[in-house]
Amino acid sequence: MDEQSNVIAVIPARGGSKGIPRKNVREIAGEPLIAYTIKAALGSKALSRTIVSTEHQEIAQVARECGAEIVIRPAELATDFAPTEPVLEHAVKHLEETEGYRANVIVLLQPTSPLRDSQHIDEALEAFFKNDYDSLLSVCPSHVFLWRMGGKGAYPLNYDFKNRPRRQDREPEYRENGAIYITKHHILIGEHNRLGGKIGLYVMPVESSLEIDTEFDFWLCESILKSNGMVRHG
Repeated sequence: MDEQSNVIAVIPARGGSKGIPRKNVREIAGEPLIAYTIKAALGSKALSRTIVSTEHQEIAQVARECGAEIVIRPAELATDFAPTEPVLEHAVKHLEETEGYRANVIVLLQPTSPLRDSQHIDEALEAFFKNDYDSLLSVCPSHVFLWRMGGKGAYPLNYDFKNRPRRQDREPEYRENGAIYITKHHILIGEHNRLGGKIGLYVMPVESSLEIDTEFDFWLCESILKSNGMVRHG
């Protein structure tokens, strides 16, 4: 079977967000947050199916109305402490067991990245297949100086403060932005991880890399979406 067939998007969206209640279906710039990710996936030329994994009735209803397929996950995979990988594996195995459908490549699209669009997804998949990666993650450029607190005081993680480098002289660094993860079936199922094997990076602009985790993020993202020429629905 052609490896570039049966490429599915899995959008994990549980209903128990405590930081921002009903986060995934809360309206932002006139649409539920999850709608932006679903529309981006449906607009992709490379994705075969768009699956929303949820335990929540309202999220499932909104996702169906947006055109996504639904996989109902068990309650134990919808807790505050449940990692994402078992959710992905559950969706993949559900399709195999109920339909005999084998996903060759799984694309994790988190609904908290509404500025990621169809073009980003297709470009990431193009790089994934072109370079024969086993997995890939989206990133954005980063120029921050990182520190950590220790028992003897603070210390830097990625630079020497005694020889502070200029931004243009530093080696390129990238921040994981949470927007796109691509994984071959054997990596996800065999290693129980979204990343493994030969790993690639897909570099996205900083302005498309906003992750919504706080009320400030909601405000900032809505301001961007409402600004001229910046609405990205896929």
